[in-house]
Amino acid sequence: MDRDSILAIIIGQVREVVPDLGAQPISGGDAMADLGVNSIERSEIVMNSLEAIGLDLPMVQTHGPRNLGELADLLHAKLNRT
Repeated sequence: MDRDSILAIIIGQVREVVPDLGAQPISGGDAMADLGVNSIERSEIVMNSLEAIGLDLPMVQTHGPRNLGELADLLHAKLNRT
């Protein structure tokens, strides 16, 4: 799976978990906090994204990315190491 597909999954999960965002544009440069995503929603988004791409990864390893694009990069790198 390529990085852009992973980013699309993450953005889809953001829209599913936080439906209030409606048609607001979301890109890889957006931080979840800037989109109004709280910590519980963030965990749900990350867990759902990991499941969707078939990656078994401890949540602690997903901390650090500052925006959705960096999260996609991290998950892509982890996926290609397995």
